[in-house]
Amino acid sequence: MEALITGGTGFIGTNLSLSLAKKGWKVRIFDNLSRGGTNRNIDFLKRNVNGKKLKIVIGDIRDFPKLKDNIGVDVIFHLAAQVAVTNSVLNPREDFEVNALGSLNVLEAARAARHKPVVVYSSTNKVYGNLNGVKIGKGVKENQPLDLYSPYGCSKGAADQYARDYYRIYNLPTVVFRQSCIYGPHQMGVEDQGWVAHFAKKVLNSEPITIFGTGKQVRDLLYVDDLVEAYLTAVKEVKKSQGQVFNIGGGIANSIGIVDAIRWLEKELNVKANLKYAKVRPGDQKIFISDNSKLKKVLGFEIKTSYNDGLRKLLLWLQEEKQR
Repeated sequence: MEALITGGTGFIGTNLSLSLAKKGWKVRIFDNLSRGGTNRNIDFLKRNVNGKKLKIVIGDIRDFPKLKDNIGVDVIFHLAAQVAVTNSVLNPREDFEVNALGSLNVLEAARAARHKPVVVYSSTNKVYGNLNGVKIGKGVKENQPLDLYSPYGCSKGAADQYARDYYRIYNLPTVVFRQSCIYGPHQMGVEDQGWVAHFAKKVLNSEPITIFGTGKQVRDLLYVDDLVEAYLTAVKEVKKSQGQVFNIGGGIANSIGIVDAIRWLEKELNVKANLKYAKVRPGDQKIFISDNSKLKKVLGFEIKTSYNDGLRKLLLWLQEEKQR
């Protein structure tokens, strides 16, 4: 089996590449290397993956001809994206070109391929908007109406719907994962994206942390290994998963308030964080918890990693990186 991973030198892509290579897959990464930390991830992959199984192509999903030249694979994991809501507000055109048009390029290249590959699309819970007035209960289900709030929500939501529709219209085997807060090793978290790793680094380095809003916002945390395993399960069970949309997050058991997550880090590291507060950012959700019941019902997949175990693994990796 051979996979193409767009954005494959990013956080999720690095973990996915390593997992696939260990299972004997050939991995072709297609990435423009615009994300901070990609060089470190490339070095890691080159140290840990047999060179015969790994190919890195420097390219941008907005470059359709080059993308099309690299599409002859069994599976495409489409992870490349503009990932920050804040950046989308500042530059909505670029956000659209990367997330919406770039994703359409991926789908069109897959449709034109001689053998139609499975396309797994990394979507987001932001397609549900800020969920004001919605009773979360046991979590948000896939039948929750879309509410594309922020340019980022619009661009990712457009790609989400295109991916779903390419199965219905063109019989292209696509699977959409609407993801909650993913965290784990190789996450170069910054203030605008990847908040779990960002906070962990700040606490480790005794640096101030800015909380946007009250800090009482609740998120469900999903360890990256669980996400990768869900991807692979969807590919293995493609007859069941094709054309489907799945919410995936840590669920109720792994939900935590933002400030509570910092308090957890403080206790684990025996330090005190320096918190500052600022105005809430546009498009922020007060609470999001994913209902993973469809994932379990259709694919028999369940989340395995608790946030206690996952956060400790993240901290261990960050501490090892600090010493490198």
